[in-house]
Formats: sequence, structure tokens, C-alpha cells
Amino acid sequence: MSDGLDFTLEELDCDGALQESLEGIGFSRSALLGTAVVGGGALLAAFGAAPAEAAIPANDTDILNYALTLEYLQAAFYTETERSGATRQTKMRRVPGQIGAVERAHVAAFRGVLGRKAVKRPFFNFRGVTEDADAFLRTAVAFEDLAVAAYKGQAPRLRSPQVLAAAISIHSVEARHAAWMRFLSGVLPAANAFDEGKSLGETVGIVNSTRFIVSNPNQTGRGSPRFTG
Repeated sequence: MSDGLDFTLEELDCDGALQESLEGIGFSRSALLGTAVVGGGALLAAFGAAPAEAAIPANDTDILNYALTLEYLQAAFYTETERSGATRQTKMRRVPGQIGAVERAHVAAFRGVLGRKAVKRPFFNFRGVTEDADAFLRTAVAFEDLAVAAYKGQAPRLRSPQVLAAAISIHSVEARHAAWMRFLSGVLPAANAFDEGKSLGETVGIVNSTRFIVSNPNQTGRGSPRFTG
């Protein structure tokens, strides 16, 4: 990784299983991806084209802050897992560092666009999930699926074409994350020809049910979360 934000097929597919599967159905490495990378660089470039803070419609500001809260949650989840070392001896050993870097880039991009209107980072308690590799993977699948559905649900409501373009650039990255986590967990990456989005109310209800967002930094606790895919 050159800057901690972008990663290539080699870095995504740490055990070679994904590339082996692709070659088995006739896709070569160069034909599929070439030198393409995914992650922070392209995302930040997309947000660079967004309107200035004062020019963002109020409706879009609300949606961006909603998305920022989801990105805070994901960034904290992967960062804490990386620090715990829970996946270090598993096939997921590179997942927390790589996806965590991208989610932190998403947070930075949203905060840069929203400026003083950005919501503050909440406090989190992942209740032991970030310390157990199996629980981490199940929760990662659920988080990434939820993020894809949440972005899809809000995209039609955005009024600024520039903000919509930037949001779509994040949506596609979240979809890659979801497929990767599903692949690692043995879940079919693309089960349906069409996906439905989730409304703000549905998404907030799911996030609240996890009890991962807490009111103060001193709250602790372990136990099986309700949100594990």
C-alpha cells in the first residue's frame, strides 16, 4: 500500500482464493482490474468537486450527517478490531487495517465537506465483537450490507448533483466491501439481481438495536450483540 488508503487486488485477496475463482471463470488479472485501485484517493477527489459548505442544500446536509454517523461507526469498528489483533492469525488478518483506512477516509471527506455543520463523533462500545474473529466477520457482513442499503435508500433524495456523485462514489466502494466480507464468510456475494435500499428509519432502528453507540466513553460491557448479520 502506497499511502494507507488505496489497495489493489493483491492486497484485497491476501490468500489468493478470489483470484483463483476469477481465473476459473475466464477473467485474467489484467483484464479485470489492470492497475485500478479503490479507496481514499478517488473518494477525496470526488468530494473535491462538491459545493462549498454554505451551498449544500439543508436536505443534503442532513443526509450527509446521517451517512457520516454510519461512517464513524464503521471506522471505529475496524480501527478497534485492528488494535485488538483479533484477526491477526486468520484469513481476515488484513481486513481491519485495509477497510479501516478507507472508512477513515470517508469520515475525513464528509467532515471536510460539512465543515462546521458536521455532527460530532459518538462514543462506541462494541461489546467484545472487535475482540473475537468470528463475531467480527459476522458483524462486518451486516455492517457492509447495511451501509450499501443505506446509501441506496438516500441517493434519490439528494438534491445537489455534485453531492450525489460523491455519495455514489462511496456507495460503490461500500458494495465492494460487502462483497468481500460475504466472500470471506461463505455467503453468496450477489444473491439477487436487484437490491432494495433502506430508509433512514429502518437504518437507525438497526443501528440502535446493536447498542454499539453509547452515551459516554466510560460505558463498558461484553456479550452477544443483536446485530451480527
